[in-house]
Amino acid sequence: MRKLLNQQVISWACYDWANSAFATVVMAGFFPLFYKQYWSAENSAVTDSTFQLGLANSIASILIVILAPILGAIADAGQLRKRMLLLFAALGIVMTTSLFAVEQGQWWLALVCYVLGVVGFSGSVVFYDALIVGISDESDLDLVSAIGFSAGYLGGGILFALNVMMTLSPETFGFVDAAEAVRFSFLTVAIWWGIFSIPLFLYVPEMKGTALAMGSAVKGGFHQLAYTFKEVRKLRVVFLFLLAYWLYIDGVDTIVRMAVDYGMSIGFEANDLITALLITQFVGFPAAIAFGFLGKYVGTKKGILLAILVYLAVTIWAYTMNETWEFYLLAVVIGLVQGGIQSLSRSFYARIIPADKSAEFFGFYNMMGKFAAVLGPLMMGGVGLLTGSPRLGILSVSLLFIIGGVLLLFVDEKEGQRMARIMD
Repeated sequence: MRKLLNQQVISWACYDWANSAFATVVMAGFFPLFYKQYWSAENSAVTDSTFQLGLANSIASILIVILAPILGAIADAGQLRKRMLLLFAALGIVMTTSLFAVEQGQWWLALVCYVLGVVGFSGSVVFYDALIVGISDESDLDLVSAIGFSAGYLGGGILFALNVMMTLSPETFGFVDAAEAVRFSFLTVAIWWGIFSIPLFLYVPEMKGTALAMGSAVKGGFHQLAYTFKEVRKLRVVFLFLLAYWLYIDGVDTIVRMAVDYGMSIGFEANDLITALLITQFVGFPAAIAFGFLGKYVGTKKGILLAILVYLAVTIWAYTMNETWEFYLLAVVIGLVQGGIQSLSRSFYARIIPADKSAEFFGFYNMMGKFAAVLGPLMMGGVGLLTGSPRLGILSVSLLFIIGGVLLLFVDEKEGQRMARIMD
């Protein structure tokens, strides 16, 4: 373990520590809460704001679906991974800062800033994920990937804990009320994201390749994209895994983005929901590392399947729960598997793709993940709106875990590794 924690791995993981503040404080925590109670308070029905938030997440995901494979191909063609990461991180940081200035009732402006912030966050992850193949041996991919997610849970949790204290006791921190403290929290996310991104740009090497001018990289990227579409279709293992991933990670992302909104819709108190989210973060920190060891010793695919089964049980339980303690217990269970399913999926995929086309193939990986996030929030919001029952909305998510898990059973990891070596 000590051997893995070199300067490059730690610097790479620092970006997970940095951008997870956005994922935790903004996407999962304060934005859905603040949107329902502050920006969109004029909506009479809870299902209206749920549908609007689900639609915003879907729009952001569609934009990433369009951009991710193109950007990955451009980055591979021009050795531009770190510069593209910087561009998208800057977009996310600026949009997060802008949320501080959005006034009460300006729900449409809040959604615009949020959508563009998610695009910046998700776009940067395309290039962050691709850089993993340059800092780790194949045998250590599970653990290195887990270290990144673990750092993200800890970093995001620490800042979120501070922000929660600010909102619970605003006068102690010099704020007029909790609303002002929440708005200031968005500024802290932007600062945190910017500062802790620096080590990656200083110490993580760009992947080897022929550096091209931006114009040539764009042209070469589009040519490479068309070629990769053909290659992905030929690589049956990669294609089948992406299809399975598309479905099950949709369920994961939907629960991350919509859990607080769901809890409020069925009558739980905001403070209880925030506390539960903090529990998930701090349980997720050691659990992600544990899943890294699990993948190394019992198999990456078996670890992913275990997490899918747990998520399936979570969605069924969420449909029936009525007590606050149940939400707390679900938060613990989700924390045990959330980082694991994300980190093992990333390392599994890294093994079955050609290393010299990592950004390009991770563009497809992120495209499938974000395209799935179009379906899940719309399912949850749409079913809730049509039936008037948010419980049926959360139950619909279970279908994604069932179908995704079944498809994953047919993915042959050894055959995928063999084909990846042939293409290198």
